[in-house]
Amino acid sequence: MQNNKTNPGISVVIPNYNGKALLAKNLPFVLAALNASGSNYEIIVPDDASTDDSVVFLQQQYPQVVVITSEVNSGFSVNINKGIYAAKLDLVLLLNSDIKLAGNYFESQLRYFANADTFGVMGIILDETTNEVAEACKYPRDSFFKINHIKNIAIESDADVYTFYLSGANALVNRQKLLQLGGFNEIFSPFYHEDLDLSLRAWESGWKCYYQNGAVCWHAVSATIKAHSTRKYIKTISTRNRYLLHYFHLSGLRLYLWLAITFLSLSVKWLRGKFYYYTAWRMFVKKRPVMRAYKQQFINTAMAKGNYTPFIAIKKTIKQALDNAINLNK
Repeated sequence: MQNNKTNPGISVVIPNYNGKALLAKNLPFVLAALNASGSNYEIIVPDDASTDDSVVFLQQQYPQVVVITSEVNSGFSVNINKGIYAAKLDLVLLLNSDIKLAGNYFESQLRYFANADTFGVMGIILDETTNEVAEACKYPRDSFFKINHIKNIAIESDADVYTFYLSGANALVNRQKLLQLGGFNEIFSPFYHEDLDLSLRAWESGWKCYYQNGAVCWHAVSATIKAHSTRKYIKTISTRNRYLLHYFHLSGLRLYLWLAITFLSLSVKWLRGKFYYYTAWRMFVKKRPVMRAYKQQFINTAMAKGNYTPFIAIKKTIKQALDNAINLNK
């Protein structure tokens, strides 16, 4: 652990499930980037009841890493929140085990946290095999309803660049703000859309999310979810969580129209043989009361602080700012 009182401290949280090989491959790069940052740091690995020897490997090879074990596999949100709640330093890097960091990964990101309204910043993710862009600045496409309609754009600019949301694979965030949001919403467990929801709640709370093209990392092709879940189950959970995401962040007439159109479209899905949409809708309806209460509490808390901004206004602001940034770079 480094000792530097100037730079903010960094807690790296790497959720793990049967990822021994990925941890063995990528942890040396994480440590190299942390040492180069000049910051105090800690690494926390919440393990989601792995059946390989990930925990033993970490305990033997990386005794400085804080390992949080679980008896039951609970999914991404529940597992990573354990690491978030255990973090002690100023910033939290939410990092997938299949990500390799460049040595200077933190160099261009720390300055963003001098601003009081910064929630977090993400870098560019390149495909480890092809070196092509896998994830970059999240640009919201035009859509009346669809929240998760985005494209990745690698915007290189001297000015600060917003991002619609921070990828859960490499998001560096302010720990206090993350805790105020309650971490990831565990209603999305076991997987999908939780990082988009977290960032939108940050934006709606009056904070900002940035993209930094100079912070480079690489993604190794990984199929962790696909290796442990059936295709039908993945589609069902993804669809259910998409419903939950829209229910939370849409409001007013837009919300009621979305509910009506989504429900009526189920008959079309049936005719096309996509029966999992019915299962996803039933699961959504079952969870809707819990999400409704969570949504109301979130809005009330943000409004009490005078910081609440509805999603549609957030999307407009981000899109206009990114359009300007793109035009300046032409």
